[in-house]
Amino acid sequence: MSSDWTNRVNKYTITDGKSGFSINFAGMKFSEQSLENMNDKLSRAFTEMKKLEAGEIKNPDENRQVTHFTDRIEYPKSELFADVEQFVEDVRTGKITGSNGKKFEYAVINGIGGSALGPQLMQYAINGPYYNELSGAKRNDYLKIYFLDNTDSSGFSDVTNIVNLEQTLVVNISKSGGTQETKNNLLAFEDAYKTAGIDFTKHAVAITMLDSQLDKLAKGNNWLKVFEMAESIGGRTSETSIVGHLPAALSGVNFKKFLAGACYMDDWTRKENVLENPAAMLSAMWYIAGEGKGDKNMVIVPYSDRLLLLSRYFQQLIMESLGKEFDLDGKEVYQGINVFGNKGGTDAHAFIQQLNDGRDDFFVTFIESLEDTMKLPVEGTITMGDYLHGFQAGLSAALRNKGRQVMSITIERVDEFNLGMIIALYERATAMYAEYININAFHQPGVQAYKLASSDIINLIIKVEKDLETLKGSSKTATEIAAALGCADNEVNVANILNKLSLNNDKRDLPYTVEREFVDNEYIYNIK
Repeated sequence: MSSDWTNRVNKYTITDGKSGFSINFAGMKFSEQSLENMNDKLSRAFTEMKKLEAGEIKNPDENRQVTHFTDRIEYPKSELFADVEQFVEDVRTGKITGSNGKKFEYAVINGIGGSALGPQLMQYAINGPYYNELSGAKRNDYLKIYFLDNTDSSGFSDVTNIVNLEQTLVVNISKSGGTQETKNNLLAFEDAYKTAGIDFTKHAVAITMLDSQLDKLAKGNNWLKVFEMAESIGGRTSETSIVGHLPAALSGVNFKKFLAGACYMDDWTRKENVLENPAAMLSAMWYIAGEGKGDKNMVIVPYSDRLLLLSRYFQQLIMESLGKEFDLDGKEVYQGINVFGNKGGTDAHAFIQQLNDGRDDFFVTFIESLEDTMKLPVEGTITMGDYLHGFQAGLSAALRNKGRQVMSITIERVDEFNLGMIIALYERATAMYAEYININAFHQPGVQAYKLASSDIINLIIKVEKDLETLKGSSKTATEIAAALGCADNEVNVANILNKLSLNNDKRDLPYTVEREFVDNEYIYNIK
């Protein structure tokens, strides 16, 4: 190993001796001059972050403050925090039970996006993938926890085939209360409880904004509990709020320790010396690598089974925040950074082949946990953990030798404090990068656009399902059916609707059935 590399590592590694958190930027292609060229952008970012934390409007499109950095300082001391902790303790000990007096054993978290990804990451990282298999004693009577994060009947079926509804707490998380995926699962639960003859209201909890649709529904029906979330915290930055707190607490996670880690990183990343600020350096590396236009993909590779979901979490945080068509001045910019990844070790046998030998269109961030969970010797004094480290260090060296760009983050162990540090680091780096490119990181117009387009399709489904009865007894092609229903300009979508109907006759309450047969290279639909 050359002295030049050693000197570069020493110069461009930022370490916090108290926490043991370290981040090494030496493997990225940048120079002192390229960092100096960022001075104006860094200065703006530091100034704007101060404004954000002082309460100025930083989401101008929705005229909202952005408070996740500051709210988590006060949250552990709040009545809401204490209320969550007491509620969970009462559930755990059986003081609060379901409608039939049985102690809760299961919690289903019903949410999507940030309302699900953050709690899922926390659960997987801290309790591990097999937590639900533990006995009640080993769980200390905390609840088994499951997630519904889509409008997919398979997901609902999988969960309800496992849980006992009489002992299940259903936590519905929706900021606006109108999120369709979450609403659909809620309606399905209401029906399932009604069919089982169980009072759903004594099993239902809501996390939502004051006076939202969900808030009014929950309070109007006297649900078991309603927790209020702030309007100024977006879904993808909500993990350090009530959204992350209740799911974590229900499964025994020390959420106060998680918040302490996030706040510790927040303090560290307020420093205005870029070489002492890991978020400033991290965001600067993103900018320099992608030439300010996101021209390099971000690859996240944690060398820990417990951090498997980290790349998915960062996909939402970074891509939803930075993927924007227009900047703050209304100029067309088409910004963003693609994020992908998986866990280290395993995926050296998968996409790492392309990273090593394929297109040079990425930079990699390795995340390593130093502490082994168990003593597992393999060869003499060499352990499984030593091999994992060797694979990570070897891959990093191999990529650098091929001219690929590499960063690495090192933590002492995977626990609540360090997870809080990692999430807070990436939240601030994302916010700072947004300032470099002059975009609003805290709205999501593209998501709204897809919801509107989806609404058009739903309306078409409603029309087709209603009007198909007029064609009962006929056999027609999709083209003929679309024309007969006045949807000739929507033939492709009508065909897709017919295909789905034909396979779900027993799952629709319609006054007809649709059967299809493939004749002369196209489907004929028989309406019976």
